[in-house]
Amino acid sequence: HMEIHINPQYEFLRPWIISIPQIFSSQGTIIYQGRNQIRTFILPNGMYINVKQYCQPALYNRIAYSYIRAPKAVRAYNNALYLQELQIPTPTPIAYILCNKYLLKESYLITIQSPLTRNFYEFRYNSIDDNKDVITEFAKLTADIHKKKILHKDFSPGNILFDRDSTGKIHFSILDINRMQLNKEISLRCACKNFCRLWGNEDFFIYLAQEYAKARGWDEKRVKHWILFYWKRFWKHRK
Repeated sequence: HMEIHINPQYEFLRPWIISIPQIFSSQGTIIYQGRNQIRTFILPNGMYINVKQYCQPALYNRIAYSYIRAPKAVRAYNNALYLQELQIPTPTPIAYILCNKYLLKESYLITIQSPLTRNFYEFRYNSIDDNKDVITEFAKLTADIHKKKILHKDFSPGNILFDRDSTGKIHFSILDINRMQLNKEISLRCACKNFCRLWGNEDFFIYLAQEYAKARGWDEKRVKHWILFYWKRFWKHRK
C-alpha cells in the first residue's frame, strides 16, 4: 500500500512519482549512501530531482510513525513548505511517498535538486579570509531563522549549501529539515548552542559570533563565550 501526497504545482509529475518505489534502486545517481540513500534523477523534461529514501525504521518507530507521529518524509515535506512561506531558502518539496504493509516500511521525499555546489565542510581546513562575506551572510540568515522561532536540530556542515552567483551574491539552501522545532522562543544560549555541530577552527567561530551578535543586536562577548563553550563541549568527546 502506498500513500502519496503531491505538491499541487507538480501534479504533472504524478505518473513518474508513482513509479519511484519500483525504479529507485536501479535508476538515478547515488549522491549519498548511509542509513538512508539519496539519488538524483534527470527527467526527460530537463528537471533535476532529488529523491531521499528513508529506510525501514526500527519496530518501535514503525509503530510510532504508523499511529502516533508523522514519519520523517512527511515532516520534511511540511517543514519545507513552512520555511518557504517564511522566505527561508530550502529545496522546493515535490511530494512524499509512504510505503506501508500494516506498519510503515520505507518512505521517500522528493524535492527539486539544489543547484548550489558548496557546503560548510570547507571551513574545517580553509582559511576564513576569502569567505568572511559567506560567514557574515550565514550569520544573518541564521539570525533570521532564529527570530522566526525555528530551531534546526541537525545544523551540521553538510546541511548548509551555498554558492556565489555571477554578480557575487551569496545564496544558501538549508537541508535535512525533518528535525526542527517550530514556534520556539530561542534564548541567547540556545541560539549559540545551535552552531556547535559546525566544523571550523576557532577563528571561524569567533568571526561567526561577532557577526551573529551584530545581526541580533546582542552583546558580542556573551555570544562569543557561549558559541565557543558549546562548540568545544560538543567536539571534546568526538575527536
